[in-house]
Amino acid sequence: MSEKEPTYTQSGWKLTELFTGFNDPAINQTYQELEARVEKFVGQRAELTPEISTEKFLELLHEQEEMNKQAYRLYGFSSLSFAANTQDQQAQINIARFQQFAAEMENRTLFFSLWWKALDDDNAARLLNASGDYRYWLEQMRSFKPFTLSEAEEKIVNIKNVTGRSAHDMLYDSITNRYVFKVEVNGEQKELTRGELMALVRTTDTDLRARAYQELYRVYGEDSPILGQIYQNIVRDWKNENVGLRGFASPVSVRNKENDLPDAVIDTLLDVARKNVGIFHRYFRLKARKLRMEKLRRYDIYAPLAESDKRYTFQEAADMTFEAFDRFDPKFTHLAKRVFDQQHVDSEVRKGKMGGAFCSTLGPDLTPWVMLNFQGKSDDVSTMAHELGHAVHSMMAEEHSLFTQHACLPLAETASTFGEMTLTDLMLERETDPAVQQDILFGQLDDAFATIIRQIYFALFEREAHSMIASDASVDDLNAAYLANLKEEFGDSVDVSDEFKHEWVSIPHLFGTPFYVYAYAFGQLLVFALYKRYKEEGESFKPKYMRILSAGGSIAPIPLLAEAGLDVTKAEFWQGGFDVIDGMVKRLENL
Repeated sequence: MSEKEPTYTQSGWKLTELFTGFNDPAINQTYQELEARVEKFVGQRAELTPEISTEKFLELLHEQEEMNKQAYRLYGFSSLSFAANTQDQQAQINIARFQQFAAEMENRTLFFSLWWKALDDDNAARLLNASGDYRYWLEQMRSFKPFTLSEAEEKIVNIKNVTGRSAHDMLYDSITNRYVFKVEVNGEQKELTRGELMALVRTTDTDLRARAYQELYRVYGEDSPILGQIYQNIVRDWKNENVGLRGFASPVSVRNKENDLPDAVIDTLLDVARKNVGIFHRYFRLKARKLRMEKLRRYDIYAPLAESDKRYTFQEAADMTFEAFDRFDPKFTHLAKRVFDQQHVDSEVRKGKMGGAFCSTLGPDLTPWVMLNFQGKSDDVSTMAHELGHAVHSMMAEEHSLFTQHACLPLAETASTFGEMTLTDLMLERETDPAVQQDILFGQLDDAFATIIRQIYFALFEREAHSMIASDASVDDLNAAYLANLKEEFGDSVDVSDEFKHEWVSIPHLFGTPFYVYAYAFGQLLVFALYKRYKEEGESFKPKYMRILSAGGSIAPIPLLAEAGLDVTKAEFWQGGFDVIDGMVKRLENL
């Protein structure tokens, strides 16, 4: 690294591009401007006739985009402030204020989407042909016509969601992010955040790994009746609205439709994954032998093999990520550095801060924000590469409109997972200690398990849980079903103790974004296929991959992937991904 290049240290993020604080007068000013824009938009309702000119139609689309950009800024400032400190009452109040305003704004402008869905096919085709980058967004909107309610009903649903599903999700976040975990480490009693606690499950100390998990599920288990009730209400709300009122075939069909993927594609993914779970059973038996254990306990599945507890500084992690990205294409590095240079990274570990990691894209005119809880472990470096991959994906597609920048959820994991794989290759190449090299290879399989089979079984449980709750299942019933789910997931390769029955209430995605989780497995298996092509084709592969990323959400996923020669509708495609994993396990078996 040259002397002129900046150094990066752990810090919070800067949100001043949005607002300077909750007392910033620009917040109220933005609400007032947005209110005026909404009023003007509503005043043009009479313009929406079948014969509307393409010029007027495009003007209305552009005005909608500008309104939403302002709304994203308001939401982004509140939600990112809340993530940085979930106990910040000002953040909580401002999120509630925004949600109320957004629901009212959506209700007042709802007439446009209802008119568009009801428009005759000939005039719709005429306007679509002139809509440019908005086209796929408009096509998707029309595809929801069979599931659309009357204007009055849609307004009621929007208002209901403010104090319904959204409120329950925020309550879950507020409760769980205040948790403090107490574990004795090296003879000293420590109070830890969830992120700090989870770092202990990857230590070489078998007893400490067990105690970390036991403490995690002691705390979640104590609140399991409350968290379980929150989940039951979210699930009932989801079914009442989407199956009962809108007429979707099943709870998961809602998410599939939003992702523009037929139910059959996701059913095929889940079925093929279930049939291949034995590959991971072999892997866990192999890992047990390497760890000189008769059988792994659930506490041990992420245990490292190397005795060294190698740590990386934040700067080293950033440099490695940039170098890995640069090897694929310098543009990736340039974009990733932009996130750091604009101070859009919150990497500190703090009490009250939201656990885990994420990337938040608030629009094509703003650099994404990335949250990390960096502690110096190798998986923290991988997480950095993963989240920066998300950011690169967004920035690759920033030439699109606000409505077409975001890839659908399954494709949204493409750049993030691909970025991790480029980093793993670099780490393997640089590492001179054979024990650490082996540990990296095992870590790659650990990650494949966590991203594919673990998420698949979350999705299988989620599908079962939604059905059970519709039949009045209790929280204890759900605990029992989840434990049975785990027993199938691990078979006879891993011992699963009873406290893991509480694991499901510790998974935020199940609460906040129903049926999100299969997107991880979809994305990982897709990336295995893409990365295999990259290794085989070299430079000629890059334009195909760049095309997928730069398309964002402007093209339907199935035809977009077909351009790269990938057919996700076939079981053979998904089996190919598992064949790659099988090859990785065989490589380790032959070491």
